[in-house]
Amino acid sequence: MVKFFGYLFGIGAVFALLIAAGVWMYLQTLSEDLPDYTALKNYEPPVMTRVHAADGSLMAEYATQRRMFLPIQAIPDQLKEAFIAAEDKNFYKHIGVDPEGIARASVRFVQNYGSGRRPEGASTITQQVAKNFLLSDLVSEERRRRSAAYERKVKEAILSLRIEQAYTKDEILELYLNEIYFGFGAYGVAAASLIYFDKSVHELSLEEIAYLAALPKAPNNYHPYRKTEAAVARRNYVLDRMMADGYITTAEGEEAKQKPIVVKPRETGSRLFAAEYFTEEVRREVAEIFGDKRLYEGGLSVRSTLDPELQKIARKSLMDGLIKFDHQRGSWRGPVDRITLGADWGVDLAKIEALSDLPEWRLAVVLESGSDQARVGVQPETLVSGQLSDERKAGPLFLETMKWARVNGRAPNAVSDVLAPGDVVYVQESSVAPGTFELRQIPKVSGALVAMDPYTGRVLALVGGFSFAQSEFNRATQAYRQPGSSFKPFLYAAALDNGYTPSSVIMDAPLEISQGPGLGTWRPQNYGGKFYGPSTLRTGIELSRNVMTVRLAQDMGMPLVAEYAKRFGIYDNMLPVLSMSLGAGETTVLRLTTAYATIANGGKKVRPTLIDRIQDRYGRTIYKHDSRICDGCTQDSWSGQGEPTLIDDREQVLDPMTAYQITSMMEGVVQRGTATRVRAVGRPVAGKTGTTNDEKDAWFMGFTPDLAVGVFVGYDNPKPMGRGATGGQVAAPIFTEFVKQALADKPPVEFRVPRGLQLIAINRGTGQRATPGTPGAILEAFKPGMAPNDSYSVIDFQSSMGVPTSVSPEAAGAVFQGTSGLY
Repeated sequence: MVKFFGYLFGIGAVFALLIAAGVWMYLQTLSEDLPDYTALKNYEPPVMTRVHAADGSLMAEYATQRRMFLPIQAIPDQLKEAFIAAEDKNFYKHIGVDPEGIARASVRFVQNYGSGRRPEGASTITQQVAKNFLLSDLVSEERRRRSAAYERKVKEAILSLRIEQAYTKDEILELYLNEIYFGFGAYGVAAASLIYFDKSVHELSLEEIAYLAALPKAPNNYHPYRKTEAAVARRNYVLDRMMADGYITTAEGEEAKQKPIVVKPRETGSRLFAAEYFTEEVRREVAEIFGDKRLYEGGLSVRSTLDPELQKIARKSLMDGLIKFDHQRGSWRGPVDRITLGADWGVDLAKIEALSDLPEWRLAVVLESGSDQARVGVQPETLVSGQLSDERKAGPLFLETMKWARVNGRAPNAVSDVLAPGDVVYVQESSVAPGTFELRQIPKVSGALVAMDPYTGRVLALVGGFSFAQSEFNRATQAYRQPGSSFKPFLYAAALDNGYTPSSVIMDAPLEISQGPGLGTWRPQNYGGKFYGPSTLRTGIELSRNVMTVRLAQDMGMPLVAEYAKRFGIYDNMLPVLSMSLGAGETTVLRLTTAYATIANGGKKVRPTLIDRIQDRYGRTIYKHDSRICDGCTQDSWSGQGEPTLIDDREQVLDPMTAYQITSMMEGVVQRGTATRVRAVGRPVAGKTGTTNDEKDAWFMGFTPDLAVGVFVGYDNPKPMGRGATGGQVAAPIFTEFVKQALADKPPVEFRVPRGLQLIAINRGTGQRATPGTPGAILEAFKPGMAPNDSYSVIDFQSSMGVPTSVSPEAAGAVFQGTSGLY
């Protein structure tokens, strides 16, 4: 008997050894192609890039997977406890696999066998890390064959044991909490907290924490809107587990279970009001520097130059200017859409999409339309849950507020001339009579505004059109338009840099230029068609005289003008032809604003930028706009040494004295010239209007000592805007309104006069020294050795009139009086 049992034992031992060997060989086979678990040390998940304004406000987030990586130390304990209670209560005790969990799952499997219920899982957090990070490619294989699921489970167990030996529990939990998917495009707890509740993880309440911990099991099964009951039940299960494991008290848990799930989905794209054009330009620039993959997965932190308050002012100033132009020169172009009126008109109205970046305007349907007024119903708001608000707001719209809505060229005599019941239109609540509305329409004309720090090139505000939602085309950076007379200051600057003075006198008389065989004769004209005789350079720029500008360019030579245009970055390669002296080339608002900023800062070349710096996911600066060298800025501490020295090695593209001279002349444009409307700013401003042929483009470019601003107005497909639609009438008021508000809380500052310049009183009309009591005398800036002439010398006088080049003012005047009555 003993021998028999001995045989059985021996046979059993042999079988056990064979089984053990088989299992060992099986495990060895599975282990051969297992991924390298040490790769987790170098884990760099796709992390979203975030763009911030200069004051730290969040502008936008870009990601293929919306994730923010948080180190375990930055994750609140209660949040960690919720996930451990929900997913793996023995996490800090087991060795990677949980025998207790496996036993419990096995018992449940036997109990539920044949019932059709899904088997209970027994995966630990470590196993989920192994699956998500190292074995994700096996998921598709599992779908092809059943046995693959069991193989993956074994591989998970092997990898989990190895991971537990190589990493601490906190390191494993850190990986898990930053990798898991929560639905709504959110990866990791930090992103989920923001996307579901618009909060950081430290601001979450207990019920919100429990809901997040409920999601990884199956986000779609616990959707907060579509499957609210299941979501609440799963959240309450997590709270029960937290109570059972002693992480929270019963009172805390029961209180949290009584609260509803309230989510506040976080918007994507641009998040800073009025900054859509700016944000998109930053996105394009980052993608150009680092590529799309780095932009959407690299976790970059981008600090832009945007001033949010200036941006709001810029948007409103441009919008108001475009609306005003449309009201003065436009006509009613019809409703946005039409719907059939019914008992619940709000449902049909809600289906029409309004422009998302015009919160001041609302879509409304005309309910009734009579002679003196109409009654409109406003589009109901769509709630976060996708349901419509029960509010059905309606109110009157009066004829007096819509006289601008011309039909067939005439102002309406009745509201019914413009609106009919069922018309869907934009309205804005009246600021004068609350509860009433005013009719609105999207202007056809568009434009752009750029505001820049002239000393650094930092773009503080940028608006590329009326509405980004309507058109993403950025007219500040992408539209190449003719600058017209706003180019003249650079031609005059070239003259002042090369021997001319502000009091140099140039002939303003008819000019004919042959354009070559087969081409007609070019006869440049002043705006208005008149000629005014000998005039100083100052007068030429103040009153924007075209003919004398062409004569000056002809006298200097266009290759010199082309060189200066390239220096200032206005054009890359300007054709050296005379028509270009009047701004016939094409450039952008940003480039021209940068050129004006160069004059404003005393002639230092600036490089425009919308980005101050970019940091990688580890906080290392990988891009910085300011390339100036700061000697002494790297000191760790102060030990009595002097202040750091900022070495400015930027190119000097214009003599500082010339820069002040042309600035002073452009101050005259505002004080006495084509931009007198800008005097309303109430502080020193230098600037220049620009208007192209047939008023297709209207510009005003200007600056104060500390702010350069460019404004452009025109149709996207260039066409005449109408007689009188000049830079001084259309663009200058937008500039004025913006600068008044932008600098409202800053004291006026005079333009800085460089050392060595002489300020001499001259007769503004003749350019000669002024004697005491001379009417129209002004202080003019002259470089050393270049005082005003004692004799009256007219540039290009001989060639145009056939008289000597040096004559008295009286003689010159007599010649003009005898030749034409236009001067």
